[in-house]
Amino acid sequence: MTTTAELLKGAAELFPDEVVTQAHVRHLDLPLGAGRFALITLDNGLDHTKPTTFGPQSLANLNTAIDQVEKEAADGEIVAVGLTGKPFIFAVGADLKGVELLKRREDALAIGKGGHDVFRRLSGLAVPTFAYYNGAAMGGGVEVGLHCSYRTVSAALPAFALPEVFLGLVPGWGGCAILPNLIGADRAVSVIIENSLNQNKQLKGAQVHELGIADAIFEGADFLEQSLIWTAAVLKGELEVVRPEIDRGEAWDQAVARGKAVADGKVHGAAPAAYRALDIIAAAKNGDLGQGFEAEDEALADLIMGGELRSGIYAFNLVQKRAKRPAGAPDKKLARPVTKVGVVGAGLMASQLALLFARRLEVPVVLTDIDQARVDKGVGYVHEEIDKLLLKGRVNQDKANRLKALVSGSLDKAAAFGDADFVIEAVFEEMGVKQKVFAEVEAVVPEHAILATNTSSLSVTEMASKLQHPERVVGFHFFNPVAVLPLLEIVRGEKTDDASLATAFSVAKTLKKSAVLVKDAPAFVVNRVLTRFLGEVLRSIDEGTPVEVADRALAPLGLPMSPIVLLELVGPAVAHHVAGTLHQAFPDRFAVSENLGRVVEAGKRGLYKYDSGKPELDPEVAALFQVGDTVLTEEQVRDRALDAIAQEVQLMLDEGVVAEAQDVDLCLITGAGWPFHLGGITPYLDREGVSERANGKRFLKPGVASVPA
Repeated sequence: MTTTAELLKGAAELFPDEVVTQAHVRHLDLPLGAGRFALITLDNGLDHTKPTTFGPQSLANLNTAIDQVEKEAADGEIVAVGLTGKPFIFAVGADLKGVELLKRREDALAIGKGGHDVFRRLSGLAVPTFAYYNGAAMGGGVEVGLHCSYRTVSAALPAFALPEVFLGLVPGWGGCAILPNLIGADRAVSVIIENSLNQNKQLKGAQVHELGIADAIFEGADFLEQSLIWTAAVLKGELEVVRPEIDRGEAWDQAVARGKAVADGKVHGAAPAAYRALDIIAAAKNGDLGQGFEAEDEALADLIMGGELRSGIYAFNLVQKRAKRPAGAPDKKLARPVTKVGVVGAGLMASQLALLFARRLEVPVVLTDIDQARVDKGVGYVHEEIDKLLLKGRVNQDKANRLKALVSGSLDKAAAFGDADFVIEAVFEEMGVKQKVFAEVEAVVPEHAILATNTSSLSVTEMASKLQHPERVVGFHFFNPVAVLPLLEIVRGEKTDDASLATAFSVAKTLKKSAVLVKDAPAFVVNRVLTRFLGEVLRSIDEGTPVEVADRALAPLGLPMSPIVLLELVGPAVAHHVAGTLHQAFPDRFAVSENLGRVVEAGKRGLYKYDSGKPELDPEVAALFQVGDTVLTEEQVRDRALDAIAQEVQLMLDEGVVAEAQDVDLCLITGAGWPFHLGGITPYLDREGVSERANGKRFLKPGVASVPA
């Protein structure tokens, strides 16, 4: 039989570039005369910006440390063992770079078994074990602590999560089996399924304690010291840790059913990870941890060899790495400082922008519009939103007062923008209107000021063409809602200079947005892809396919919303306008739906009514529609829409709209909320054979977002 050490040695050979975590053992005398104690500290020797992870060699190091303390415990030399991390970091789980390299299921299985074999030894020692969550803990970092007898958590801990389902895995080193048996199935489902699928929501120290994952909570300043005093009190019997009885009856089954409803609502059955995790949680009801660990091993092996996880890791790397180093951005040294911002317009979008600029840049922001009532409404909106932040405890009273003081309004553009370094317009999406606004602004701003447009589809080059200094005009396309979606498409016009572009990227970074450089092409990236795909769905409806059939066609992708719900969110008028812009540019591929035109003309805000709680086609809309007699199946609509997306993405790459397919994927993830399990979209199109069918070739090399050959 293969030993744990042999298993890990074999895995380590597959992963030569692992950032290795050491497990240092030191001894100390506990307070209150409680006895000699062994403390294991996990540390990769790097600062907190490079969190501690568990690759095969790291697990082997922990295994060796446990060999030592196991002997000391058996020989009566120590009364307990503790586990903690380096400053600010406990441990953040498995090293995903190693997972990407795995080619065979047996190697994937070895990773699962290796982690289990090491971690479960902590619960098998002859003395009690204590985990001290001193800093960020994710995935395997959370799980190694679950194998201990007791846990404490720092009140300063910023992030604690089991994010595996979000990426396409299951918590596979004890999380699915132990957590429901520790805190109950319903709370475990919240942590493992709900938080994970809710954009990987993190827990803070206080929540970890409230949920019962940690037995005690202490302030960050003297966390370890207080944890050791608490440990001594527990060991001496002065303090009893009482945990609630776990309901293994109907409540357990209801929790699993709730988890399934959450998963269905988020991924619509399109990604297997959540469902595999729920199967393990359901089976853990009998409390048999050994059986649970075996199920985790099998699930890990299957999922590691699946396309969804590979796409998930690819997407994670795009968001964590590529987004922070935008392809094609000029040298940041060219960026100019921004000490005042102007916003032309005071409608909802403009007001959201004013709030964001004030919060992130903390510089004066002035809104202008055509009359005082609109200006007052825009400034009022920003002040109300700041009050909401105050009520939620996101800012204190002093900060709220300062932010409100930064945002003002004016009817006089010269007075408002005379000393502004950056002016963004968010007025009606029409070229003539935008050109007129820019001409007025250019006449009053300083020579160095950047003129930015929040256009979603119009040519930035044409917008700047009548100005004396077109080189300082840049596209700065935000996505709605501005506070939620991280994407910022930064558009370089034909005349835009490097200094203006560098300033735009610098501002984007301060705004905490993921900026992607895009060429000045119709509708840029996200709206071009969405309009093409929506156009195919609408075309199938116009030809005679029932609305509900066409709307269900994309459900197997697990997109955040169906095509018709997306259309309602964007607004039929806006969607129709963008389709018109793209039809002018590419009439052979982008049609304008006459039926959608009728919906807009009738002033309807959507196609559905929700009277019964479920979406049903509005009879008034049905009466407007004139359709053909070609009825497609869901599969036919889906194939048509996917072929169209694949074709459009390839054309965008051929035209140089973005540098690489990775940038299209980053845009769809951060601007349209497309899921990690699709990798944006190109990994999915490759995986399903759509890229070959539509374009005769893949977007990504084999092994990128897929299992290496």
